Amino acid sequence: MKINFPNKIAIFPLSSAIFFPQTTLPLNIFEDRYIQLVNDCMKEDRMFGMVQPKSKNASLPEVYGIGCLGRITSFNETADKRFIISLSGIIRFRIKKEIEEKKMYRNFEVDYSEFLTDLEDKKDQKINYSDKYLLNNIKTYFRKIGYPIDFGELEKLNTDLLVSTVAMISPFSVEEKQKLIETVKIQDKIKALNEIINFNLLDFQENKTVQ
Repeated sequence: MKINFPNKIAIFPLSSAIFFPQTTLPLNIFEDRYIQLVNDCMKEDRMFGMVQPKSKNASLPEVYGIGCLGRITSFNETADKRFIISLSGIIRFRIKKEIEEKKMYRNFEVDYSEFLTDLEDKKDQKINYSDKYLLNNIKTYFRKIGYPIDFGELEKLNTDLLVSTVAMISPFSVEEKQKLIETVKIQDKIKALNEIINFNLLDFQENKTVQ
């Protein structure tokens, strides 16, 4: 499979914000360095990467090794000079090294070869009988934490997109979200998501008991 994505990309490190191929991430861009990043991307291929930092405190934080490349699919500038954009996920990448540039934002050399299955059409991958446990687990979890979710819409998603969507919208930890974005095979993603949900449900029940 031949791919034509850039090997050097701008990176937006944002804690607890992951997204996956075939999903859309809305972003409110207000920091000067990321205003510059979006401006530069709009002049070129409209693509940049999202990755989670390992620390919220450092000015130049270490980042996780795997993120997702996205393309800006909608762009609006507000009266106070912010950018409201939508970023559509294309393919995950592994970071190889950081590249020094005279820019306010950071650039990295990346490799996509581990994640070529991200480019496959998964629309016909419907939830099967063995996935029903996952769907019921998801419903139980969202009801417990009080998230107003349209379960009918979730049921329309193929399994891969279901896992990705739940991973994005759930208040999981940075580490839990990272585990899901780093998992390649759908069977492993289902297992990982079930384990994370079960752990969070147990934690929720224990907190309720303590109170």
